[in-house]
Amino acid sequence: MAETVLSMARSMLGGAISKATSAAATELSLVMGVQKDIWFIKDELKTMQAFLSAAEATKNRDMLLKVWADQVRDLSYNIEDCLDEFMVHVRSQSLTKRLMRLKDRRRIAIQIRNLKARVEEVSSRNARYNLIKTEASTTSDKEVSYIEDVRNHSASNIDEAELVGFTKPREELIKLMDVNTRDGNAKVICVVGMGGLGKTTLTRKTFESKEDIVKNFSYCAWITVSQSFCKIEMLKDMTRQLLGGDSLKNLLKELEGKVVQVKDLAEYLNQEIKDKRYLIILDDLWTIDAWRWIKDIIFPNSNKKGSRIIVTTRDVGLAKECTLESLIYRLKPLEIVEATNLLIKKSRKIYEDMDKDENFKSIVEKLVKKCGCLPLAILTIGGILATKKIVEWEHVYNQLPSELESNPSLEAMKMMVTLSYNHLPSHLKPCLLYLSIFPEDSEIQMRHLVERWIAEGLIRGGTGMNIEDVAKGYFNELINRSMLQASRVNIEGVVKSCRVHDIVRDVMISVSRDENFVYVAPSNVTGAMEETFRHVAYHGSICQKIDMDWSHVRSVTVFGERSLGPSPSVCSPDMRMLRVLDLENAQFQVTQKDINNIGLFRHLKYLNFSHPRGYSHIYKVPRSIGRLQGLRTLNIRDSYITELPNEICKLKSLHSLRCSRNNSYQYFFDWGGPMNCLVASFFVPILFTPLLDPSERAELHMAWSSRWSWSYGVKVPKGIGKLKELQILEVVDISRTSCSAIKELGELVQLRKLSVVTEGVTKQKCKVLCDAIQKLTSLRSLQVDGSLEWLHAVSSPPPLLRSLNLDGHLGEIPGWVGSLMHLVKLYLSGSKIKEEGNIMEILGPLPNLIQLFLGYMSYIGEKLVFKTGAFPNLKKLDTHGVWQLRGVEFEDGTSSQLETIGISCCSLASGIIGINHLSSLKEIALGSEGRVAKLAMLQSEVDAHPNSPVLRLERGQSHHDLGGVVVQVEEATEESPSPHAEPEAAVVTTNLSQDGLLYTYNSC
Repeated sequence: MAETVLSMARSMLGGAISKATSAAATELSLVMGVQKDIWFIKDELKTMQAFLSAAEATKNRDMLLKVWADQVRDLSYNIEDCLDEFMVHVRSQSLTKRLMRLKDRRRIAIQIRNLKARVEEVSSRNARYNLIKTEASTTSDKEVSYIEDVRNHSASNIDEAELVGFTKPREELIKLMDVNTRDGNAKVICVVGMGGLGKTTLTRKTFESKEDIVKNFSYCAWITVSQSFCKIEMLKDMTRQLLGGDSLKNLLKELEGKVVQVKDLAEYLNQEIKDKRYLIILDDLWTIDAWRWIKDIIFPNSNKKGSRIIVTTRDVGLAKECTLESLIYRLKPLEIVEATNLLIKKSRKIYEDMDKDENFKSIVEKLVKKCGCLPLAILTIGGILATKKIVEWEHVYNQLPSELESNPSLEAMKMMVTLSYNHLPSHLKPCLLYLSIFPEDSEIQMRHLVERWIAEGLIRGGTGMNIEDVAKGYFNELINRSMLQASRVNIEGVVKSCRVHDIVRDVMISVSRDENFVYVAPSNVTGAMEETFRHVAYHGSICQKIDMDWSHVRSVTVFGERSLGPSPSVCSPDMRMLRVLDLENAQFQVTQKDINNIGLFRHLKYLNFSHPRGYSHIYKVPRSIGRLQGLRTLNIRDSYITELPNEICKLKSLHSLRCSRNNSYQYFFDWGGPMNCLVASFFVPILFTPLLDPSERAELHMAWSSRWSWSYGVKVPKGIGKLKELQILEVVDISRTSCSAIKELGELVQLRKLSVVTEGVTKQKCKVLCDAIQKLTSLRSLQVDGSLEWLHAVSSPPPLLRSLNLDGHLGEIPGWVGSLMHLVKLYLSGSKIKEEGNIMEILGPLPNLIQLFLGYMSYIGEKLVFKTGAFPNLKKLDTHGVWQLRGVEFEDGTSSQLETIGISCCSLASGIIGINHLSSLKEIALGSEGRVAKLAMLQSEVDAHPNSPVLRLERGQSHHDLGGVVVQVEEATEESPSPHAEPEAAVVTTNLSQDGLLYTYNSC
């Protein structure tokens, strides 16, 4: 019997081994066969991408070519998806793991071979219909002619434009031209702004102004450059306008019998104008190459007659190539009142009607906002409204996005946008279309957008290039080309967030929909979708399940009105190709169940569950997150997570890890005070009982996690040092993190930003943390909150540190801070610095310090004197809650670049002395509970200041010591906020700002 059993066992084992061997052989054969197909479709993908770029540049495409291009684009997306799956399920795994997932291997192999067959079919279709007939062309002659008509019509609308605020810009442009200077080299002045803003109109009004600017120049020419121009025809036109028609005829007669070449015309023109004073307008310049070619002609080196060249362009970067920053005139949109006046005039209505009819007033305000105060948009829409009754205006407003696609009256406005879009390089077009994901009037953070672009594979990084820097370059290029509007610029002049003009956004949504790129789902989604979209954005209060093919969707983004109910299912297993999941702006509760199955999305590169408004009810990161080997960005701020799992250390591609804890939970607060801990302890066993409702269990779990500590930091596991690509890490709770993990922080050699909480930290951990920070040679930003005495032991700080935020007791500023030659921003709070000299001697010499923030109890002296020669580049000084401070004095020769002084929660009984020594001063802002003795005297000093600064008050004059004199000062309002004011809070709270720094504000 035993022998029989043994024999059967041997037989079964032999069969199993035989099957395994056979499966392994099949797997190897399958993978080797697939590898050839992979090379084939990779090469085809590159060819497809090149074709799509060429087809996009062909403006006069027929319908057949458009249909074929759409098919090629869809096929290229599918190939990309297939290659991604191959990398995750086949190439990146060992043979053993492949055998365990043989079913997936076979599915991918079949998919690859089907794609290969489709590629060959699409190729043969082109051969049958001869779709590609000519090389990609530039803008067609018909389109050029239409664009010229639009521009000339807009520019000739002088009488109407007179009402919309062009008088002041014209005066400023004339002043910039300095036409009375009749010697020196030719000066170039650039007028910059987005299409439809009125650059041509402004320049034409200046050219034809009543001041007779033209009479100051003997020779004048107006040249429209545009995207496509003929060099010979431009030179003929320039010669005719500058030198007269007879000169051109004589030149052509001399060249009779020869082929007229560009060189002949250029040399003649250059020779003739080298000793003449001329004014040339170059309207609508698009490329640097065009500028360089023209410059060689109209800039004779020997001309010293004080000639002028005015260039209009949409591209700030191009303008900087043409001239100095000081000679660039950035044309701004109309003021609200001016835009409203123009809309009402163009629509032939009476302005007084706005006061009589609230509905009329409301729709006018919405239409002006929709136009973004853009003159062309207002004139175009105003013309349409002139044919409508007022009761129909609401309908016109609601239909504007769809009307842009079909209404001939709006063609000019649409063309001004599509012209800029078509001119974009191929790598920038998908980046711009991607912004149609965001709702109307959204402020989009640069960091947020850049991280998503990278995750989506939209950034083309070269060898040795930092992909984040490349992405930021894309962002700045779109800003420079006037496709995006800068909305927040930091103290260094770096654009940190942007907005998309409503008209631009509507056109981009139309293009995105045509290309099946982005689908914006409203709140009332019904029916099935036939098309397959790559990106889905919810813009409504309810996230309904859309009946469509989700297997190729690459990103899901949720926005919406506030909803107190639980979240819908936005993590369907069908979304297997998902790269980006962003719920930061979702206005519903994101619960633990929404993140539990996150490990299914193997292609995820960007995951954002951050909820600054407190909607996140996540209390644990699931261990399955370790499967997301390609994850680059993980953002789980403001959740109830207290620690990160060990599996987080498997994410070798992680670049950004943002995780902060909501340090208070309302669930137990109803019992009040000391009872919290007792109640929490009582309910601990219930957390694990199956009798408890799942939602209640989650509530108790979150409360339990918040029961003992007020720290907003998170415990990180041992092994964190394995994340060699990590650049951003916040917020680490040092007291709860092991010494081993703290030590490993020093191994994160690429870390650029670190935020830690050190409240209640032992001396041993302080020493380990100190050693770790000294090894972070790439660190640019450091935030430390809690116990700070250990910072005095730092001997070699990160040499490239640019931002330092310290919140806690210091007593005096550590000496090493004075060695931070690259430090730009310094934030101090709770430091209790006693000696004024400590600030001046250590901080005063810092050569690059631009912003200094002295927060609550940061300085406990009564006087602060800025010494001669101190703070050579300081631009912004803020004091908040420095209650002991009685006076601030500026000596002669100090802080020559200081522009803004902010005082809040301070009472300066001795006032501010010496503002006349601050040559660059622009503003003094007295915020909440900010008081200065003898305000009238300060106002008189401000009025006498040669730089004409502004004194702003957040509260009325009755709250201030006027010194017995009534004065008129500007009071800050919601309509006219200080552009430099820091946000304040009414209670003690710690918040993450938009640039990622942690600020602690205290009530006054």
